[in-house]
Amino acid sequence: MADGIEIGFGPLEQSGQGSGGSGDLVVFVGDDLVLGAAARDVLGAPGADLVARAASSEKFKGRSLTALSLPAPSGVKADRLVVVGLGSEKDRAKTDWPVLGGFTASKVAGRTARVVLDWPGATVTAAQAGEFALGARLRNYTFDRYKTKKKPDADEKSGTALTLLLADQGAARAGENARTLSESVILARDLVNEPPNVLFPEEFARRASDLSKLGVEIEVLEPARMHELGMGALLAVAQGSVREPRVVIMRWNGGPAGEAPVALIGKGVIFDSGGISIKPGGGMEDMKGDMGGAAAVVGAVRALAARKARCNVVGAIGIVENMPDGGAYRPSDIVTSMSGQTIEVINTDAEGRLVLADVITHIVRSAKPKAIVDLATLTGAIIVALGQDIAGMFSNDDTLAGNINAAGEATGEKVWRMPLIPAYDKAIDSKFADMKNTGGRHGGAATAASFIKRYVEDVPWAHLDIAGVAMSSNASEINRSWGAGWGVRLLDRLIQDHYEAR
Repeated sequence: MADGIEIGFGPLEQSGQGSGGSGDLVVFVGDDLVLGAAARDVLGAPGADLVARAASSEKFKGRSLTALSLPAPSGVKADRLVVVGLGSEKDRAKTDWPVLGGFTASKVAGRTARVVLDWPGATVTAAQAGEFALGARLRNYTFDRYKTKKKPDADEKSGTALTLLLADQGAARAGENARTLSESVILARDLVNEPPNVLFPEEFARRASDLSKLGVEIEVLEPARMHELGMGALLAVAQGSVREPRVVIMRWNGGPAGEAPVALIGKGVIFDSGGISIKPGGGMEDMKGDMGGAAAVVGAVRALAARKARCNVVGAIGIVENMPDGGAYRPSDIVTSMSGQTIEVINTDAEGRLVLADVITHIVRSAKPKAIVDLATLTGAIIVALGQDIAGMFSNDDTLAGNINAAGEATGEKVWRMPLIPAYDKAIDSKFADMKNTGGRHGGAATAASFIKRYVEDVPWAHLDIAGVAMSSNASEINRSWGAGWGVRLLDRLIQDHYEAR
């Protein structure tokens, strides 16, 4: 398993089954420390009393995302009892199931555990158990393939095995969907975490092309074809690197024939030195993650294909390196994009929007999508504005923006809508060309979005600036990785809720 964890499902009646010393038993309580009926049945009155006494001595209050571990009571077929807190009745009413799954998995890492998904007032559904399993899988992920000496807990985590026990017996299917989605997020995380000498543009294109095994139609554009199409903006960014660029187009045709697709477009700058406008040395190593948008698109298309989503989707990624050799593009260069619009280069470190401009134009012309969502680690300005817990969203369409916001709330991959006003658009007007590739220091995320907006024509569009959340983001209960795989779950939910045939 890519996530190193095994998860199965069973009925609550199995709570007390198993041989002595057979691993952990996990039960849940609120801040009232009351056990569910199934937990009471397996623990019996002496076990319930033991939990109460241990909670008192350890000052365990049952607060949300806290845990108490103790030896299993006599007669219970387990060697350890783990009690997980759910908090107040209000907390329980808004349980974040992936987060609960991730937290629980962290408390039994490297062990075999039966997890009793039952507590007073709760009837855990198959869908909720699937979300719990998703969080457990994502929490268990590590990227250590290049370590020759692994930490002791690395092998322990790979031995984690959970059996989720609940009343709803439809959980196995929900669990399979969770496994598929987790593997798609993990694919995106792997791509972001890979070093750029391994994941150069051609290799990224090869890995994206592996989606053909799931029925995705793949088209890879090489430089000669890009020149034919007039992708002068993307090619300008790439010309400073010895690594040739690629554009990968992934078509999933699971909906009605001829129905316009939804377009998912990702920035894939494999490494961003800044080019001639070179970045400071401190932190430049993080620029291997400047392809987080492309990684999210690949992961999302994989998720849709793996679950045979009933929709038409086209994913497109522009993959380049931005390097400063003697052939690199320069500040004051003027390049012509595929749309025919000309761009004055002010700063070669504002390269991602040039890549997106040509990919968006190509998709608008060739696929005629019903909507476009682009994802890009585009600006440091969005990190200043929103930090590293939430992505910035810019949109020309209120309905699309509202749908993305709802998908973000549902998955925990949250967005905050930012303004697009004429002043931002005016800031990128150029004296010498149709536009500049920067609008100055102030409002940097907004002027970048305004630049992209000039290429979407009249298609409903949303731009997600994910610079703060795609890499080196704040750790959470479902992610301890440098590369978060952010956006895969958001896009999957957006398509599921609003674009799939019922």
